[in-house]
Amino acid sequence: MAKSPSHKFGQIIGNLLEEIISSILTDFCEQRGLYLDKKGHRGKARRGSKVTWKDKYGNEHDLDFVIERDGSPDKTGQPIAIIEAAWRRYTKHSRNKVQEIQGAVLPVAECHNLEAPFLGVVLAGIFTDNSINQLESFGFKVLYIPYKTITDAFCCANIDVRFDEFTPDDEFKQCVKKIEELAVSEREGLKQMLISLNKEQIDHFFNLLAETIDRMINKILIIPLYGHDRCFQDIQAAVDFIESYHESPPEGGLRRYEVIVEYSNYDRIEAEFSNKDRIIKFLKSLLS
Repeated sequence: MAKSPSHKFGQIIGNLLEEIISSILTDFCEQRGLYLDKKGHRGKARRGSKVTWKDKYGNEHDLDFVIERDGSPDKTGQPIAIIEAAWRRYTKHSRNKVQEIQGAVLPVAECHNLEAPFLGVVLAGIFTDNSINQLESFGFKVLYIPYKTITDAFCCANIDVRFDEFTPDDEFKQCVKKIEELAVSEREGLKQMLISLNKEQIDHFFNLLAETIDRMINKILIIPLYGHDRCFQDIQAAVDFIESYHESPPEGGLRRYEVIVEYSNYDRIEAEFSNKDRIIKFLKSLLS
């Protein structure tokens, strides 16, 4: 089934957005010795061209970009940042896209909670304040590229992309044709103009990303927990137990270790481990 000119136009804008973000992320990762997992052939680490990661239940989720520590084309590293990119022309589609992003990213982030990955979204076009606020409430950092800056950037390339739902297909076809016929230098100029028009927002987003990636550990709290569970049916019984409880020596053997890691950017990881081997493995992973 042939795709409509308007759908093809949307794909072109989406691909342009991903090219811009991919280029900036590549430079960012190269400066820090990190691996950027993005669409395309990778190597032995995964099959196919999609950036596919699994959640804790084994379900697969296709993502746009994942930054890995100790990753390579042939080895999957630790995911320390997950970044999605999306374009939408109309507000009626923005909430569905936001929910789609959450459904893909959050289960993967939960599976790798000990890495406390940065969660980022690059939105371009028209998105409602409610949809952006919804993402932020789930811990996402949002880079928003407004629709007007996109039309202004294309205007500098002498292409009018100001369309709506009533624009005839023939006009879309002509617009798509002009975009596809851009020389490499013209396409690069278009991307640079779009970056320039959104420089402040882009810089802020990547500063937030850097704060997470470059964060330093302020302190590590380790709490060994001993004793047996006590279950009470009412508050007074619980109070009576606490008042009469002898705190030393501890009753029962070691139950688990609780670990709290606090970072310089105020990120915080809380975890529980049942034995020394697992907690040591976790602590050593913080060294990389």
